[in-house]
Amino acid sequence: MDPALKPRLRRRSAFEYAAWVACGLLAVGILFSVTTNPNFKWGVVARYFTHETIIRGLLLTIFLTIASMVFGTLLGLALAIMRSSSIKPIAATAGAYITLFRGTPVLVQLIFWFNIAALYPNLTIGIPFTDIGTAIDINALMAPITAALIGLSLNEAAYMAEIIRGGFTAVGKGQIEAADSLGMSRATKMRKVIIPQAMPSIIPATGNQVIGMFKETSLVSVLGVAELLQSAQLIYARTYETIPLLIVASLWYLVMTLLLSYPQSLLEKRYSRSSATLPRKAKKVVLTQPEGIAR
Repeated sequence: MDPALKPRLRRRSAFEYAAWVACGLLAVGILFSVTTNPNFKWGVVARYFTHETIIRGLLLTIFLTIASMVFGTLLGLALAIMRSSSIKPIAATAGAYITLFRGTPVLVQLIFWFNIAALYPNLTIGIPFTDIGTAIDINALMAPITAALIGLSLNEAAYMAEIIRGGFTAVGKGQIEAADSLGMSRATKMRKVIIPQAMPSIIPATGNQVIGMFKETSLVSVLGVAELLQSAQLIYARTYETIPLLIVASLWYLVMTLLLSYPQSLLEKRYSRSSATLPRKAKKVVLTQPEGIAR
């Protein structure tokens, strides 16, 4: 066996054993307190864990997560390409967008989009300097779930743009020069060279964003969207069992986060550049024919 492939042994110190004992005692104490405290009302938690209202809210949360990530990723890709453009106005526009949406809280953005009709009650889409156009009632269009999708997607696009741009910068300069020497257009170079090589840097970070987006959807409860947290709030507003219903919502967030973390860990192992892999040993080539040596 190659000595470089052997696992390294590390001696455990007395401090490490003491830390294990202390952490174990602390965990047992917390578990005992949580399970024996009647105020947690675990029977209520078990009764509402699979309640129809909770499951509906969970499905809506999953829908918001997937839709916001899809729209945010597509818009983020466009912003990353604009940000990397050599045309200054285009790059400056993308930079201003990223700065604005990353620099303001998501909750403020959600409330702003929900009340956008106060600024633009009617929006006309048509051909300039003509009478051809269609008026849109923004107040009727901007329903709570629409405002939630727009707010989450636009905010996520700013973060995905920086993640994708970071993946672009990870591509070696020699690869880009080689594509230029082959006469590739900018679109072909982006599609054939830059994006495929940037994916190992982009995919693990995108997995983190998906998990963050799943938890971030709880903010849309302020708009009245009946996602997971709002569904729990609607129930404990009637039953006054606030803590058990919050535990139900927290457990579902925890379960879904764990389910999303597993494929994320697989993607990180698959694509992470930090995982060092030793190259395989090259087989020895023996030339038996004298003419082969001459060649």
